[in-house]
Amino acid sequence: MPQDSITPTTPDSAARHPPGRLQAHWMAELVRLRETHWGPLEDAQATRQARLGAADLRGRILLRALLLARRENLAALVQGWRRSALAILAALGLAAVLSGIGIALGALGNGSRPVNALWAAGALLGLHGLTFLLWIASFLLRPAAATGLGRFWLWATRKLARGPDHALVPQAFLNLLARAGALRWVLGAVSHGLWLCGLTAALCTLLVVLSTASYRFIWATTLLSPDSFVRITRTIGWLPAQLGFPLPSAEVVRASDGLQALPPEAQVQWSIWLIGALAVYGIAPRLLAFLGCAVAAARALRRLEIDPALPGFSTLRDRLDPAVQSTGIDRPADPLHEPRLRPLARADLAGGPVLAGLELPPDLDWPPAALPAGVTLAGRLDTREERNALLDALAATPPARLLLACDARQTPDRGALALVADLAAHAGQTGIWLLPGDDADAGGDTRAPLWRERLAALGLAPEAVFGAGAPALRWLERGHG
Repeated sequence: MPQDSITPTTPDSAARHPPGRLQAHWMAELVRLRETHWGPLEDAQATRQARLGAADLRGRILLRALLLARRENLAALVQGWRRSALAILAALGLAAVLSGIGIALGALGNGSRPVNALWAAGALLGLHGLTFLLWIASFLLRPAAATGLGRFWLWATRKLARGPDHALVPQAFLNLLARAGALRWVLGAVSHGLWLCGLTAALCTLLVVLSTASYRFIWATTLLSPDSFVRITRTIGWLPAQLGFPLPSAEVVRASDGLQALPPEAQVQWSIWLIGALAVYGIAPRLLAFLGCAVAAARALRRLEIDPALPGFSTLRDRLDPAVQSTGIDRPADPLHEPRLRPLARADLAGGPVLAGLELPPDLDWPPAALPAGVTLAGRLDTREERNALLDALAATPPARLLLACDARQTPDRGALALVADLAAHAGQTGIWLLPGDDADAGGDTRAPLWRERLAALGLAPEAVFGAGAPALRWLERGHG
């Protein structure tokens, strides 16, 4: 069965594989930046399909961007960048886990020396507490200082973007998040998530090490009295105690000066106090902050909307949502070239085979007398309005097979070949019927060999080019149903 290599792209095919809301707006912003930097893309076909596939201007902008992104391979760049960003995020998560394990082991030591309880708590919670307070203060100050890990992740992903189009992908992502008001929340979720990984790893390490090794907790001071440590211990342990983590008794705290031997129960109390402080002051705030940032980011992204007034989008209004549709008539119709094709509607094609003639002269016998049943005759495409009407009908309901009859006595110019490519983009298979009949194969005064050469360069298979009417119509009839 003849096959051509021209693959149709239609609104229906785009609808079968719709991108998510974020990705659709992401590709629209990417196409906008691409056209802003490198000039407008050729979008006649995408614009036509967008007008047919969406009801309002914003939807048409998104659909046009989706079609152009797939044609220009920009959608693949977005997917590649997302995979790289997730891989970097996973690597940072692994580094955070290893850091948490190392901090926990460093805070406890190897067990050969007593563990200073306050120093251990400071080692586990000090840097976390400082960065968390900076994040809270960022709501009054600049937000950049609050999401260091998130911005480091974003910096690392941008370093992997090589090439002009690759560099536009993260820039489009940033622009999108900033306009939606989600940039702070996304970077905050990344930062808090990494901290959560590290603190959870530290807590698990504490549980494992304290369950399998013996440690002795003490406090040491030169200036403070034992009662000062009792107050400090109770102040730190008050909130964990409300959640079920018991406090060391005052007698245990006073006796933990390193000069007295304490029973194992006292070391258990210190261990639970340290675990409770890490869980309540470390993991719980980061978890709540992570969930808050994730919810805020999701809510902001749900409010994503295309702004038609943006540079790059504002120029599309006249083409995607014209106040008056131009028929494209460039001259008055004379009797010889009077339009013969009525505007085709979706029900006229219904996905069946279609036969059309491309600017056929009157001396050729057209239409063919023995037209197979079920074939839609689209007439002769002599004028611009006829070509546009057929293009709109094909875009609305792509046929299984499209047969285009061409005058083989004429030289195949760029305009005719471009029209063939535009029409073929909306059909499952496309065939070319070279007229006048068998004389086209025999050579004579025709330019059939040149047609075949140019059509092959266009991407049409040799088996899809016919010189005789019977094989062409049989091929077309096999596409019915």
